[in-house]
Amino acid sequence: MQRKFDTNQVNELLLQALETERGGIQVYTAAIEAAVNEDLRKEWEEYLDETRTHEQVLTRVFEQLELDTEASSPGRQIVAHHGRSLVEAIRLAQEAGDPDAAQLVAAECVVLAETKDHQNWELIGHVAERASGPTAKVLKQAHEAVEKDEDHHLYHTKGWCRELWIESLGFPAVLPPPEEVKNVETAIGAARAENARDSML
Repeated sequence: MQRKFDTNQVNELLLQALETERGGIQVYTAAIEAAVNEDLRKEWEEYLDETRTHEQVLTRVFEQLELDTEASSPGRQIVAHHGRSLVEAIRLAQEAGDPDAAQLVAAECVVLAETKDHQNWELIGHVAERASGPTAKVLKQAHEAVEKDEDHHLYHTKGWCRELWIESLGFPAVLPPPEEVKNVETAIGAARAENARDSML
């Protein structure tokens, strides 16, 4: 069922989504520098490239909907602040001098950034599905181009973060994590992968 939507709030969502992607580029750049595990570094390098592409996808959305990519809003400012804070957290961890601990902080920061990013794209998909007209069409194309990457980024990095924590606690870890091995793309798949981890040790 098609419903009328709040144009101002959809524009706010798009501003926050663009800012999240821009912040994500900075978070991944810092996280890559903190990565100790070579497989994880390669994974994050791939995600950085994809995040740059997502920023470009959103920039095209702004062009197609005739919106200003540099417009400000209180929500966007908060998203930018969060991004800077995550980068700063990674830097502080690196300065503490324990590379493994800094890598773990970086993984947590990526999970936090990707949680917001994933939600943004879920909401964009929600609008695309339920709205009508040019906005819906533009958002649908963007969502289809990005959704699978976002699922991959969130579920795989959560797996990395969990296994790095388990390793740091002195227990056997599955590295790369089960989510990576099983190429998880859904929440259900992530849950199944985590449940299967003991059999992969």
